[in-house]
Amino acid sequence: MKMSLLSRTSLAAGLAAALAAGTICSSPAHAQFGGIVYDPSNYAQNVMTAARSLEQINNQIQQLQNQATSLINEARNLASLPVSTIEMLQSQVDQTRQLLSEAQRIAYDVTDVRQVFSERYKGAALSAGQAQMVANANARWQDSVGAFEDAMKVQAGIVGNLGATRSSITTLVGASQSATGALQAAQAGNQLLALQTQQLADLTAALAAQGRAEALESARNAASEAEGRERFRRFRTRN
Repeated sequence: MKMSLLSRTSLAAGLAAALAAGTICSSPAHAQFGGIVYDPSNYAQNVMTAARSLEQINNQIQQLQNQATSLINEARNLASLPVSTIEMLQSQVDQTRQLLSEAQRIAYDVTDVRQVFSERYKGAALSAGQAQMVANANARWQDSVGAFEDAMKVQAGIVGNLGATRSSITTLVGASQSATGALQAAQAGNQLLALQTQQLADLTAALAAQGRAEALESARNAASEAEGRERFRRFRTRN
Protein backbone atom coordinates (compact mmCIF):
# COMPACT_ATOMS: atom_id res chain seq x y z
CA MET A 1 0.00 0.00 0.00
CA LYS A 2 1.41 3.39 -0.98
CA MET A 3 2.12 5.86 1.84
CA SER A 4 0.45 9.27 1.54
CA LEU A 5 2.44 12.47 1.26
CA LEU A 6 1.43 13.54 4.79
CA SER A 7 2.48 10.18 6.24
CA ARG A 8 5.89 10.35 4.53
CA THR A 9 6.43 13.88 5.79
CA SER A 10 5.41 12.98 9.36
CA LEU A 11 7.68 9.94 9.33
CA ALA A 12 10.67 11.95 8.15
CA ALA A 13 10.01 14.67 10.70
CA GLY A 14 9.65 12.11 13.51
CA LEU A 15 12.88 10.39 12.52
CA ALA A 16 14.69 13.68 12.49
CA ALA A 17 13.30 14.61 15.91
CA ALA A 18 14.31 11.27 17.33
CA LEU A 19 17.83 11.64 16.01
CA ALA A 20 18.03 15.18 17.32
CA ALA A 21 16.88 14.02 20.77
CA GLY A 22 19.46 11.28 20.70
CA THR A 23 22.22 13.72 20.03
CA ILE A 24 21.36 15.77 23.15
CA CYS A 25 22.57 12.93 25.33
CA SER A 26 25.38 11.86 23.07
CA SER A 27 28.81 13.32 22.98
CA PRO A 28 30.63 13.83 19.73
CA ALA A 29 32.49 10.72 18.68
CA HIS A 30 36.24 10.76 18.39
CA ALA A 31 37.98 10.22 15.13
CA GLN A 32 37.81 6.61 14.11
CA PHE A 33 38.35 4.53 11.02
CA GLY A 34 41.16 6.45 9.47
CA GLY A 35 40.44 9.87 10.93
CA ILE A 36 36.77 10.25 9.89
CA VAL A 37 34.84 12.12 12.60
CA TYR A 38 31.14 11.39 13.13
CA ASP A 39 29.24 14.38 14.54
CA PRO A 40 25.72 13.37 15.68
CA SER A 41 24.44 16.96 15.99
CA ASN A 42 25.54 17.77 12.45
CA TYR A 43 23.94 14.59 11.19
CA ALA A 44 20.67 15.43 12.94
CA GLN A 45 20.69 18.91 11.44
CA ASN A 46 21.18 17.41 7.98
CA VAL A 47 18.24 15.06 8.55
CA MET A 48 16.03 17.96 9.64
CA THR A 49 17.02 19.92 6.53
CA ALA A 50 16.23 16.91 4.36
CA ALA A 51 12.85 16.51 6.09
CA ARG A 52 11.97 20.15 5.44
CA SER A 53 13.06 19.81 1.82
CA LEU A 54 10.92 16.68 1.46
CA GLU A 55 7.94 18.52 2.91
CA GLN A 56 8.43 21.38 0.44
CA ILE A 57 8.65 18.91 -2.44
CA ASN A 58 5.47 17.18 -1.29
CA ASN A 59 3.70 20.56 -1.12
CA GLN A 60 4.86 21.37 -4.64
CA ILE A 61 3.66 17.99 -5.88
CA GLN A 62 0.26 18.61 -4.28
CA GLN A 63 0.06 22.02 -5.95
CA LEU A 64 0.87 20.47 -9.31
CA GLN A 65 -1.80 17.83 -8.78
CA ASN A 66 -4.34 20.53 -7.93
CA GLN A 67 -3.37 22.50 -11.04
CA ALA A 68 -3.67 19.36 -13.20
CA THR A 69 -7.13 18.67 -11.76
CA SER A 70 -8.16 22.26 -12.46
CA LEU A 71 -6.93 22.00 -16.07
CA ILE A 72 -8.82 18.74 -16.55
CA ASN A 73 -12.03 20.35 -15.26
CA GLU A 74 -11.52 23.35 -17.54
CA ALA A 75 -10.99 21.02 -20.50
CA ARG A 76 -14.24 19.24 -19.66
CA ASN A 77 -16.08 22.56 -19.44
CA LEU A 78 -14.76 23.53 -22.88
CA ALA A 79 -15.50 20.19 -24.56
CA SER A 80 -18.06 20.43 -27.39
CA LEU A 81 -21.21 18.34 -27.47
CA PRO A 82 -20.52 15.23 -29.60
CA VAL A 83 -24.02 15.16 -31.13
CA SER A 84 -25.91 17.69 -33.23
CA THR A 85 -29.49 17.70 -34.51
CA ILE A 86 -29.28 21.06 -36.27
CA GLU A 87 -29.16 19.61 -39.80
CA MET A 88 -32.23 17.48 -39.16
CA LEU A 89 -34.13 20.45 -37.72
CA GLN A 90 -33.20 22.58 -40.71
CA SER A 91 -34.34 19.79 -43.01
CA GLN A 92 -37.73 19.65 -41.28
CA VAL A 93 -38.16 23.41 -41.53
CA ASP A 94 -37.22 23.30 -45.22
CA GLN A 95 -39.75 20.54 -45.82
CA THR A 96 -42.54 22.59 -44.22
CA ARG A 97 -41.53 25.66 -46.23
CA GLN A 98 -41.60 23.56 -49.39
CA LEU A 99 -45.16 22.45 -48.63
CA LEU A 100 -46.22 26.06 -48.07
CA SER A 101 -44.59 27.13 -51.34
CA GLU A 102 -46.70 24.54 -53.20
CA ALA A 103 -49.92 26.36 -52.29
CA GLN A 104 -52.42 25.97 -55.10
CA ARG A 105 -54.00 28.84 -57.05
CA ILE A 106 -53.48 31.54 -54.39
CA ALA A 107 -49.95 31.77 -53.03
CA TYR A 108 -48.86 33.15 -49.67
CA ASP A 109 -48.18 36.51 -51.28
CA VAL A 110 -49.92 39.82 -50.62
CA THR A 111 -49.83 40.92 -54.26
CA ASP A 112 -51.24 37.60 -55.46
CA VAL A 113 -54.05 37.72 -52.89
CA ARG A 114 -55.05 41.24 -53.92
CA GLN A 115 -55.11 40.35 -57.60
CA VAL A 116 -57.15 37.15 -57.17
CA PHE A 117 -59.71 38.76 -54.87
CA SER A 118 -60.11 41.66 -57.28
CA GLU A 119 -60.73 39.24 -60.16
CA ARG A 120 -63.32 36.92 -58.64
CA TYR A 121 -64.25 37.78 -55.06
CA LYS A 122 -65.40 41.41 -55.09
CA GLY A 123 -66.29 44.46 -57.14
CA ALA A 124 -67.06 44.05 -60.83
CA ALA A 125 -66.55 40.28 -60.63
CA LEU A 126 -69.83 39.99 -58.70
CA SER A 127 -71.83 41.98 -61.25
CA ALA A 128 -70.37 40.55 -64.49
CA GLY A 129 -72.32 38.66 -67.11
CA GLN A 130 -74.00 35.36 -66.32
CA ALA A 131 -71.32 33.22 -67.92
CA GLN A 132 -68.55 35.11 -66.13
CA MET A 133 -70.33 34.85 -62.81
CA VAL A 134 -70.58 31.08 -63.23
CA ALA A 135 -66.88 30.88 -64.13
CA ASN A 136 -65.95 33.00 -61.11
CA ALA A 137 -68.05 30.83 -58.81
CA ASN A 138 -66.34 27.72 -60.12
CA ALA A 139 -62.89 29.35 -59.68
CA ARG A 140 -63.73 30.27 -56.10
CA TRP A 141 -64.81 26.72 -55.39
CA GLN A 142 -61.51 25.46 -56.76
CA ASP A 143 -59.66 28.00 -54.58
CA SER A 144 -61.37 26.65 -51.48
CA VAL A 145 -60.85 23.00 -52.33
CA GLY A 146 -57.18 23.60 -53.16
CA ALA A 147 -56.64 25.53 -49.93
CA PHE A 148 -58.11 22.74 -47.79
CA GLU A 149 -55.95 20.23 -49.63
CA ASP A 150 -52.88 22.39 -49.01
CA ALA A 151 -53.72 22.62 -45.30
CA MET A 152 -54.04 18.87 -45.04
CA LYS A 153 -50.68 18.36 -46.77
CA VAL A 154 -48.97 20.76 -44.38
CA GLN A 155 -50.57 19.03 -41.41
CA ALA A 156 -49.52 15.62 -42.74
CA GLY A 157 -45.94 16.85 -43.15
CA ILE A 158 -45.87 18.16 -39.60
CA VAL A 159 -47.25 14.90 -38.23
CA GLY A 160 -44.56 13.10 -40.21
CA ASN A 161 -41.94 15.17 -38.41
CA LEU A 162 -43.07 13.96 -34.98
CA GLY A 163 -41.04 10.75 -35.15
CA ALA A 164 -37.82 12.61 -35.90
CA THR A 165 -38.68 15.18 -33.23
CA ARG A 166 -39.09 12.46 -30.62
CA SER A 167 -35.74 10.97 -31.60
CA SER A 168 -34.08 14.38 -31.31
CA ILE A 169 -35.55 14.96 -27.86
CA THR A 170 -34.27 11.59 -26.65
CA THR A 171 -30.80 12.24 -28.05
CA LEU A 172 -30.50 15.76 -26.66
CA VAL A 173 -31.85 14.96 -23.20
CA GLY A 174 -29.45 12.02 -22.98
CA ALA A 175 -26.56 14.21 -24.08
CA SER A 176 -27.52 16.86 -21.53
CA GLN A 177 -27.68 14.38 -18.67
CA SER A 178 -24.29 12.86 -19.57
CA ALA A 179 -22.60 16.22 -20.30
CA THR A 180 -19.07 16.37 -18.87
CA GLY A 181 -18.86 20.15 -18.70
CA ALA A 182 -20.69 23.43 -18.81
CA LEU A 183 -20.24 23.91 -22.57
CA GLN A 184 -21.76 20.54 -23.44
CA ALA A 185 -24.73 21.20 -21.15
CA ALA A 186 -25.24 24.65 -22.69
CA GLN A 187 -25.01 23.30 -26.23
CA ALA A 188 -27.54 20.57 -25.45
CA GLY A 189 -29.86 23.22 -24.03
CA ASN A 190 -29.43 25.40 -27.11
CA GLN A 191 -30.32 22.51 -29.41
CA LEU A 192 -33.41 21.77 -27.33
CA LEU A 193 -34.41 25.42 -27.74
CA ALA A 194 -33.82 25.09 -31.50
CA LEU A 195 -36.07 22.02 -31.49
CA GLN A 196 -38.81 24.00 -29.74
CA THR A 197 -38.38 26.78 -32.31
CA GLN A 198 -38.80 24.26 -35.12
CA GLN A 199 -41.98 22.93 -33.49
CA LEU A 200 -43.31 26.48 -33.18
CA ALA A 201 -42.51 27.04 -36.86
CA ASP A 202 -44.46 23.89 -37.77
CA LEU A 203 -47.37 25.02 -35.60
CA THR A 204 -47.33 28.45 -37.25
CA ALA A 205 -47.34 26.83 -40.69
CA ALA A 206 -50.28 24.58 -39.78
CA LEU A 207 -52.26 27.52 -38.42
CA ALA A 208 -51.45 29.60 -41.50
CA ALA A 209 -52.53 26.85 -43.89
CA GLN A 210 -55.73 26.13 -41.96
CA GLY A 211 -56.49 29.83 -41.62
CA ARG A 212 -55.97 30.32 -45.36
CA ALA A 213 -58.42 27.56 -46.18
CA GLU A 214 -61.04 28.87 -43.77
CA ALA A 215 -60.59 32.45 -44.99
CA LEU A 216 -61.05 31.41 -48.64
CA GLU A 217 -64.13 29.40 -47.74
CA SER A 218 -65.60 32.38 -45.91
CA ALA A 219 -64.76 34.63 -48.86
CA ARG A 220 -66.40 32.15 -51.24
CA ASN A 221 -69.58 32.14 -49.15
CA ALA A 222 -69.63 35.93 -49.02
CA ALA A 223 -69.08 36.17 -52.79
CA SER A 224 -71.82 33.62 -53.44
CA GLU A 225 -74.22 35.61 -51.29
CA ALA A 226 -73.35 38.80 -53.18
CA GLU A 227 -73.86 37.05 -56.52
CA GLY A 228 -77.19 35.69 -55.31
CA ARG A 229 -78.38 39.18 -54.49
CA GLU A 230 -77.24 40.39 -57.94
CA ARG A 231 -79.11 37.58 -59.69
CA PHE A 232 -82.21 38.30 -57.68
CA ARG A 233 -81.99 42.01 -58.60
CA ARG A 234 -81.71 41.15 -62.28
CA PHE A 235 -84.63 38.76 -62.00
CA ARG A 236 -86.83 41.47 -60.46
CA THR A 237 -85.70 43.98 -63.07
CA ARG A 238 -86.74 41.69 -65.91
CA ASN A 239 -90.09 41.10 -64.34
